[in-house]
Amino acid sequence: MKFPTIDIYSQKNLYQLFIGINLALIGIASVFYTYNIVESLDAREQRQLTVYAQLIEYSANHPDLNEDYTALFQIVTENIRQSRIPTILVSEDLKPIGDINLDLPTTLSKEERQKLLQEAFEDMKEDHSPIVVDLLGTKQYIYYSDSPLLVQMRYYPYVQLLSLLVLAFLAYLVFSASRTAEQNRVWVGLAKETAHQLGTPIASLMGWVSFFRTDPERYPEEYTGEIEKDISRLEMITSRFSSIGSAPTMKDENISEIIGPFLDYLKRRISTKVKLEFFNEIDPQRSMYLNRNLFEWVIENICKNAVDAMTGVGEIKVRMFSLNKQEVAIDISDTGKGIPRGSWQNVFKPGVSTKKRGWGLGLTLAKRIVEEYHGGKLYVKSSEVGKGTTFRIILKR
Repeated sequence: MKFPTIDIYSQKNLYQLFIGINLALIGIASVFYTYNIVESLDAREQRQLTVYAQLIEYSANHPDLNEDYTALFQIVTENIRQSRIPTILVSEDLKPIGDINLDLPTTLSKEERQKLLQEAFEDMKEDHSPIVVDLLGTKQYIYYSDSPLLVQMRYYPYVQLLSLLVLAFLAYLVFSASRTAEQNRVWVGLAKETAHQLGTPIASLMGWVSFFRTDPERYPEEYTGEIEKDISRLEMITSRFSSIGSAPTMKDENISEIIGPFLDYLKRRISTKVKLEFFNEIDPQRSMYLNRNLFEWVIENICKNAVDAMTGVGEIKVRMFSLNKQEVAIDISDTGKGIPRGSWQNVFKPGVSTKKRGWGLGLTLAKRIVEEYHGGKLYVKSSEVGKGTTFRIILKR
């Protein structure tokens, strides 16, 4: 029995939307639920203080109180203390005359304590409307602030929303990393399998070259030599693909001896309507720390991209020069259709291609090879629509 498979990567937008909607619903529900709890707590604290005010009024109007009433008054007061509701009782002329839950130092003098009570009272005036205590025509007022629990509950939904956002961001990072890792495994496997499959025809071609050389009159060395160059090229391509996913071997190389001969090889294998020129302005003995096969791949990808941009007709100029003692720059210019300014960064993204059958990996690979393996830079130096583009490579010693 075959079970259906689900490609979560091809449906990533749908999954992200689903997760986003669910997180939003959880956040909204949490806000409303917490709001209702906060309102209930706020109303309960107000009721507690209203009962407290009523008991004060009753005790003023009934001087002969029995023990039950005194016990009730103590219970209500203790409940306020347990709820940790900061409370101040003020006189008719708004002078503090009592407090609960203010936690003032016991070492204060009477004047210092009164001053702190007055400051606390001024702050509480902004929190809630006072509860009036009517003492036989004389009025007193109870001012109060939210208890610590109520304050925490007011901020709780915002903390929860922030936590959900962080969770969503982490989930996105994990999903993206997983998708990228899976894609990298696929590409590495595909590259190594391609290198393996190329081995058989290369070996066969080498055999044919040996056979051709047994009869030089029938098969001139000029043709055999060119075929052998292409076989060497295929071997180099095989080496490139087989090394994908592994750390490249780097060593000191004479960069002039790499770029010049490789461009000569490339010149004979691109359109005859494309003029390829190389301007070498550095010391012929200048060496750089690089991987020859991979760096030739960079030059090839950029030049082939230029040929495609010119639809096989135009000019490519490669200029190599020193920026300083540590850096060498290589400018590759074409006379193609150019790149709009807003797309200069996009051309290096995987899948971006102007060709109908292009995979959009050439410039992506080139940038990765230059920047991740060689510690350099690859970017669009300049481009004008309809006139051409210049890519710049910077290599650091």
